[in-house]
Amino acid sequence: MLKLLTETDGVSGFCSPVRKVILDNIPSGVVTVDALGNIIVYKKGSSSDKKVMFCAHMDEVGFMVTEITDKGYIKFTSCGGIDPRVIVSKRVRIGDNKVPGVIAVKAVHLQSGDERKKAADEEKLSVDIGASNKEEAEKLVSAGDYIAFDTEFSYFGDDFMKGKAFDDRVGCACLLKMLEKDYPYDFYGVFSTCEEIGGIGARAAAAKIRPDMALVLEGTTASDVYGCEERDFVTKLGNGVCIPVRDRSMIANRKMVEFLKMCASEANIKWQYKYAATGGTDGGSIHITGEGIPTAILALPCRYIHSPVSVASVSDYEAMVKLSLIFAERAMEIL
Repeated sequence: MLKLLTETDGVSGFCSPVRKVILDNIPSGVVTVDALGNIIVYKKGSSSDKKVMFCAHMDEVGFMVTEITDKGYIKFTSCGGIDPRVIVSKRVRIGDNKVPGVIAVKAVHLQSGDERKKAADEEKLSVDIGASNKEEAEKLVSAGDYIAFDTEFSYFGDDFMKGKAFDDRVGCACLLKMLEKDYPYDFYGVFSTCEEIGGIGARAAAAKIRPDMALVLEGTTASDVYGCEERDFVTKLGNGVCIPVRDRSMIANRKMVEFLKMCASEANIKWQYKYAATGGTDGGSIHITGEGIPTAILALPCRYIHSPVSVASVSDYEAMVKLSLIFAERAMEIL
């Protein structure tokens, strides 16, 4: 499922392909798609009308076509936060027809001294699709088409996996597993849209559901790489699922955080804190909806997040799935 989800495109604002994959694989529940494209799966509780929302976003960072030049090159703008230093020469595919291309920049031999000292910004980049002129390119690509990274999913090493869009297809895969079970309370599984451009979908879904509590399933930054001091790791691969206390968009509900830690300890599940208040999640939108919603996050540490390829630990992902299922089974204890 992770391979299928990560290799499917779903750039912010253009989630149709990944939405179809998810809809085809939902195991049970009453399914609706709202006006913003969120998938909302409802499962009636067996013994309570309390409502708990579990949210994972479908969208990934990518680009949108803004212009086609006279020579057939594709100009673009980013959808979500992407470091331009990591995208030069990367393979991409454009639109529903998956037109192949390569992100291009002027060769280093032709760059001035100043140009070599800093990363090229979007204004100096384009996508080469092999067209000779604007007319040829317009037969394949139009302004407004989405551009996604062309990256295959694979396992490597002893405990690692790599691919695009781990943020947040890992959360989507986890939520699909949760939907295989029944719960005592009303369960709402939300596959949200446009998290990468402001948590727009989750805000609308939370306003509709008005849950008593919400848990966000996410991917988060891991910086345990060469050249980075340990104090700046944020999270570390192989140290378990992350239970964030805060980020730049919210402070997690303390009662939920303590309950997640207790569940992990009792089940001997490895977990870790997030040692930085960076980034944001759908929780930032959910927790301030209506009169306020107690919200917490479970996140998978990912190296090179928001790039053409991320790396994560298989055992960390398994810990995330296991802890999310235990929390869902025991959620009535804190409602």
